[in-house]
Amino acid sequence: MAAGSVAIEVVAVDLPDDVNVIIGQSHFIKTVDDLHEALVGVGSQLRFGIGFCEASGARLVRRSGNDGELTGLAVETARRIGAGHCFVVMLREGFPVNVLNQVKSVPEVCTVFCATANPVQVLVAVTELGRGVLGVVDGGPPLGVETDADADTRRELLRELGYKL
Repeated sequence: MAAGSVAIEVVAVDLPDDVNVIIGQSHFIKTVDDLHEALVGVGSQLRFGIGFCEASGARLVRRSGNDGELTGLAVETARRIGAGHCFVVMLREGFPVNVLNQVKSVPEVCTVFCATANPVQVLVAVTELGRGVLGVVDGGPPLGVETDADADTRRELLRELGYKL
């Protein structure tokens, strides 16, 4: 690749129907252990796997988790994204809304790109130095504007899920 040039790749994130993903960026190898501790602290029912792209030294995809399948999925997704200090958390038996504050409170976490169960594409810039996440495409575009009836349905769903009184 010529100096100063950039290519953009689209990396699709494949999720099983019952899995959510959190994709973010941090700044230190300690991230994988601290994310593990933060997620374990949420509750014993939460199943998760973490993949983390080390940006210097051995430059390995570091891994942790309490579910082998989810850890493998997180590692493979992180490997395909291949951007320095990118992390991928795969969740089952819990939702991002239940863990996002804990993830964001990990001191090494710089940003969270998405937290979703939707189809996701990660936009990756490729330069002579390496790869970096530009952003994500999370789900599809809007098909219309919410009506009053739609708002009532949304609020009822949140009540059913226990997020609103």
